[in-house]
Amino acid sequence: MTQVASRGAARRKRHTRIRLHLAGSGERPRLAVFRSLNHIYAQVIDDASGRTLAAASTVEKERKGAPSTKTEEAAVVGRLVAERAKAAGVERVVFDRAGFRYHGRIKSLADAAREAGLDF
Repeated sequence: MTQVASRGAARRKRHTRIRLHLAGSGERPRLAVFRSLNHIYAQVIDDASGRTLAAASTVEKERKGAPSTKTEEAAVVGRLVAERAKAAGVERVVFDRAGFRYHGRIKSLADAAREAGLDF
């Protein structure tokens, strides 16, 4: 059995496998999420044209310094990216969890985006 060198390498391998079957189109772009140790980033991407339609993260100036847990911050980012996507004319997306497990911060972001009006 082949072993992967690190957890990061294992996640990248899972992400590559997921992306073989997952792509964003003009009518249904991809909501891509990346989770680092301290921050979370979300982008709505149209893979057909290669453009980012909306983005939000915890490193933005207006989000910086707000004391809360990482899960609460992920929910704020989810609501923010959903609002920006709707302003760009996007209602339906494909959720790309990028090889991360669907729990904790990833789940919090997805639930908040759904509550804010994105359909996926």
